[in-house]
Amino acid sequence: LPETLLFQLLGLSIATLSTVTHYGLRFTLISNVSLDSNSYRVIHHRAFYFGICLSMTLILAALLSSAATVRESQCLTAMGFFCFALAFCGLIPAACWRYTHSTEVEDSMMDVYDFVYEEVRRNTSSFRRHELTAIHDAFLCCGKHSPFGDTTNVEHKMCPPGQVHDEGQDCLREIQDFLKKHMDFVISLLGIAIGFTVYGMILTSFLWFSIHFSSNLYRKGKYILR
Repeated sequence: LPETLLFQLLGLSIATLSTVTHYGLRFTLISNVSLDSNSYRVIHHRAFYFGICLSMTLILAALLSSAATVRESQCLTAMGFFCFALAFCGLIPAACWRYTHSTEVEDSMMDVYDFVYEEVRRNTSSFRRHELTAIHDAFLCCGKHSPFGDTTNVEHKMCPPGQVHDEGQDCLREIQDFLKKHMDFVISLLGIAIGFTVYGMILTSFLWFSIHFSSNLYRKGKYILR
């Protein structure tokens, strides 16, 4: 069925996005550097597991709905509806969380960079210097812009070769812009998933009633002679 294929593609898209977000270089780099007191690492792991569970639920719902249509099974149809409802109940809180915590992911990620930058500025340990260099290479940025105009030697020593620090290459701005584009894509996919789960619940409900009433019509007018 075309609807089944669409739901499976949606589930695979969510699984792919979750995997890229979890194992992507920029995300894993910030997650490994972040402290336990920072909320980014928790958000990073929870988002991955939520996306994988959601994708599996949608794919399972699509398979159950397809099997229910072929076998005309009310039980399979009810199970498909339950999977769509479960996915819907997970998507709504996720969308609400993103709306109420619109900048938490960005702020926590920028806090990680601020922490590493200040550690290198105060104490140029080789461990933090390596982390800061890795962040600069990953985000193609160079230091951060100070509103007071004071510059340090951090930008000159820790930036990629040939890159000059200016306002356009500010790491905080680069991190914010990168996450804004990524989260816009996530929100769009969440909106599509919510619409498809509502459609799936309506479709399975209609299918259940169709199977139920058609089975009653088959028995109508049949009598047993005694």
